[in-house]
Amino acid sequence: MALDKNLDPIDLQILERLQANARETQVDVARAVGLAPSAVLERIRKLEARGIVKGYTADVNPRAVDLNLLAFVAVRSDEAGSDSDDRIAQALVDLPEVLEVHHVAGEDCYLIKVRARDTEHLGQLLRQRLGRIPGVRSTRTTIVLGTLKETSRLPIPIREGVAS
Repeated sequence: MALDKNLDPIDLQILERLQANARETQVDVARAVGLAPSAVLERIRKLEARGIVKGYTADVNPRAVDLNLLAFVAVRSDEAGSDSDDRIAQALVDLPEVLEVHHVAGEDCYLIKVRARDTEHLGQLLRQRLGRIPGVRSTRTTIVLGTLKETSRLPIPIREGVAS
């Protein structure tokens, strides 16, 4: 998907600021982009209505909620492209420890990002929940030893005359 042509340089600046700090006041955003707070509020509402801003979240430290282990699991199913595949995808989405579900090309069908308390919790998740989803043929797990970068922040393209 190409850059939304209806996004002007001010919208891009607002998006960049919201990604950096969604709790920044509209007055501060307005000051930074050179608009009145009411104009910024209207732009934000339009960005939300168009689905460009999908929501606002708190970035919680996983250690604070005892989810210290991060792993990526490649999931292979029996029948790619079938209704069974849709059921597998939904079952993966429904697991609270699964943070991301990606349908991928290659031998595996899905790549999922998982948070668990420890290796025991991860093992239980793999054996008792993932392994029991009908149609899941196999899983291959990679445990993360350290994270150098993890973000949901998108690089906002800069248009002529716009600084981020």
